[in-house]
Formats: sequence, structure tokens, C-alpha cells
Amino acid sequence: MHKLSALLILFTLFGFKPTANNEISADRIKEALVFCQKNKMDTSIAIMVDMGIHSGKNRIFVYDFKQKQITIEGLCAHGVGGGSTPTKPVFSNKEGSYCTSLGKYKVKGRSYSNWGINVHYKMYGLEKTNNNAFKRIVVLHSYTPAPNQEIYPQTLFGQSAGCPVLSDGTMRKIDGLLKTRKKPVLLWIYA
Repeated sequence: MHKLSALLILFTLFGFKPTANNEISADRIKEALVFCQKNKMDTSIAIMVDMGIHSGKNRIFVYDFKQKQITIEGLCAHGVGGGSTPTKPVFSNKEGSYCTSLGKYKVKGRSYSNWGINVHYKMYGLEKTNNNAFKRIVVLHSYTPAPNQEIYPQTLFGQSAGCPVLSDGTMRKIDGLLKTRKKPVLLWIYA
């Protein structure tokens, strides 16, 4: 009991937070940076979306390569099509599927959106699993009813026709970063 109390005091004093699923593997981070370098993309940040995490938990992460840490995290809805459920997304690259597509995307081009904070970013699929993204009008945007904090065990579902959909608060933070970038930014959706 004394050891547990001592650990809790140390965690409190030094600001340690227990981590849940909000970690990105070192191998994935390295692969993302190499991909950005090879493809002449922005090498300061990458947006990573882990669809293997429950939709009621944070699963979109902005990783800062220089700081070597996650700087923004939030909820992210997955597409409703193809038999997707709130806890089990189905992935597809097919037009009209209303599914999320896995893979690496180039994010560039800030435009007006009818949803959320009225901003969206164009997404260009760079792999066979997502190369129809632009034709499918898959964009990064927010939706006002999406909450700004985790809602687990509840789910975030029914707000996406295949786009990564964020809360307004998370989108404002990401928009603040993206609108200053000269080069396209990597957005990588994986499960």
C-alpha cells in the first residue's frame, strides 16, 4: 500500500499521465517521416488516425517530428457505409461506399465547408487503398455535434460518409497548423 501511495505521489508531482491508446509506435513514426522526406512533404508534423481505437476515444493525433510527441489529439468519426458499426469500421476505396479508406494521404488545399467550423482540407489518396479519395470528395472537416472530449464507452458514429470527421475544437487546432504549411502534410489512416 505504501509503494502504491508513493507512486501516486510521484506521478502527481511530476505530471505523469497514464497513457491509454494514444501512442504511435516508433516504427510507424519512422515510416511516416521517411515517407514525408521521400515525397517532398512537410517534415515537421504528420496526422495519424488509428481506426483500431474505439470511436469514443481519441484516435486522431498530430505528431510533431521535432518535439517527438503528440501535440493534438481528438475524436475522429469513421464512415457509415459497407456494414460499418459504431465499434467495427468497414474500409473501402469504392465510390459510393460511404466507408473510410485506409492508407496515406496528402493533405493540402484549404476550402470552405458547409460543416463545423466551415473549413475543410482536400485529401489526395496516395495508395491503392485510397486513391479514389479526391473523386469521392473525402476531405478533413469538423461537425459541430461531435464532442471535443472522449465519450467512451459511447461511440462517435453516423457523422461521416467516409471523411475523417472531427470536433470543432480539434479542427480549429489542426487548421491552425495546416494553414501555415507551405508543403502538403501527411495524413495516415490505419487500423
